[in-house]
Amino acid sequence: MSPAASTAAGPSGAAARAAAGTEGSVADHAVDHEPVLEAHGVTLDFGPTPALRGADLAVERGEMLAVMGPSGSGKSTLLHCLAGILVPASGEIRLDGTRVDTLPEAARSALRRDRFGFVFQLGQLVPELTAEENVALPLLLRGTRRSPALATAREWFERLDLPGLQGRRSGELSGGQAQRVAIARAMVTAPDVLFADEPTGALDSLTGERVMDLLAGVAHDHGTTVVLVTHEARVAAYADRMVLVRDGRVTSPGEPAAPATARAAG
Repeated sequence: MSPAASTAAGPSGAAARAAAGTEGSVADHAVDHEPVLEAHGVTLDFGPTPALRGADLAVERGEMLAVMGPSGSGKSTLLHCLAGILVPASGEIRLDGTRVDTLPEAARSALRRDRFGFVFQLGQLVPELTAEENVALPLLLRGTRRSPALATAREWFERLDLPGLQGRRSGELSGGQAQRVAIARAMVTAPDVLFADEPTGALDSLTGERVMDLLAGVAHDHGTTVVLVTHEARVAAYADRMVLVRDGRVTSPGEPAAPATARAAG
């Protein structure tokens, strides 16, 4: 691996904070205002259609950032560029100051495995695996032996209120249960950054709120930075800050999301 790749895929900051015992509660988590993830002048086209047109964004370490915008605005494309899934046509993506967009695919894959976690709209659990095997999968891909990987995975079933569901497959879980398993899978490696793309889009409002309560809680407890793409104001209200994407650009500065009391009143 190149020196740049080695730097980018270095020890997990979230894991180091957890080892040092610096986790806080949802109420007292700290944002240190140091950018952990940045996009500078990012552009990307899909054929003749421009998806991103010079997008700029800075995500602060430890914050939950909501990225909002109408359908087709480019918000999910921006998330995929930040996560190293897509490579922009121009511009820069940086993680802790190191260029991500210029890394080879193998190095970007290592980043996604070792320092990023992902929660998508439909969970995307592997149907052939049990719930606990799905949660353990990122650890197994990192070379952890099966027995300790499964033991670590089982701990998350209590944390996310999923007792007794370890042996079920995805087809035997409700939508909310499957999404909580997906959150456990995303968090099991103590990632630095968790990317959540419409994590409640396929859920009813009450189940969606339960999922967001748990996602926000475990992320804040572990000092994990969260980039949350949503078109729902109720979901964005869980974030520390919100930006808007329109026509491929981040068109408004970050601003505090609505307070939790607004969710209750809504």
